[in-house]
Amino acid sequence: MADFVLDTSVVMAWCFEDEASDYADAVLEQLTDGYALAPGIWPLEVGNVLVVAERRGRMTKAESVHFLELLRQLPIEVEMSSAPRMFAAVIGLAREQSLSSYDAAYLDLAMRAGLPLATLDSALREAALRCGVPIFMKGK
Repeated sequence: MADFVLDTSVVMAWCFEDEASDYADAVLEQLTDGYALAPGIWPLEVGNVLVVAERRGRMTKAESVHFLELLRQLPIEVEMSSAPRMFAAVIGLAREQSLSSYDAAYLDLAMRAGLPLATLDSALREAALRCGVPIFMKGK
């Protein structure tokens, strides 16, 4: 069983020095002994952040490719949801919690899997707590 659901906000803190945090480092450290779960949109969301960063000159294509290769080596399992589930449950949760449908996908997965959520996104953290989803904490 996975240790937590991994949000893109944490992953991108591993990529960009100016976004680094002790919290993101602790999440990465947890992956040395366990694994994370991410919703099916995760690879596209990570890819989008990288492509935008390339376009803005924040990183090169080579740096982006290198980062993706490092991510592929981490124990992160991507869980695919059906379109009907996304159209119903995830969008409903997004409406209910005032989240983007992307963020709601992470929250929905954490709720269904009974796992804590690793995120740096304050709105997603607040929604998780309202829904009774614990936030991943160092050493747990």
